Amino acid sequence: MTDDKSILHRINDLVAEEHELRTKHSAGEVDDAEEQARLQALEVELDQCWDLLRQRRAKREFGEDPDTAEARPASTVEGYLN
Repeated sequence: MTDDKSILHRINDLVAEEHELRTKHSAGEVDDAEEQARLQALEVELDQCWDLLRQRRAKREFGEDPDTAEARPASTVEGYLN
């Protein structure tokens, strides 16, 4: 992902997938374990995308090159609340 627009597009795709997964689960097309595993993966990727977008915006705000922002590992992004 190289720019804010592509990051936002990926976020929208992930949210759409989450909605589709929940719909399929409600219709009995996806079992509980499969739904939970995929939802967890989606949550992590969404957190990484939002983190990258925030990094880019912060760098831009402070006169730095937003293209130097890098996606952080899941262990870092998911550890923020702990």
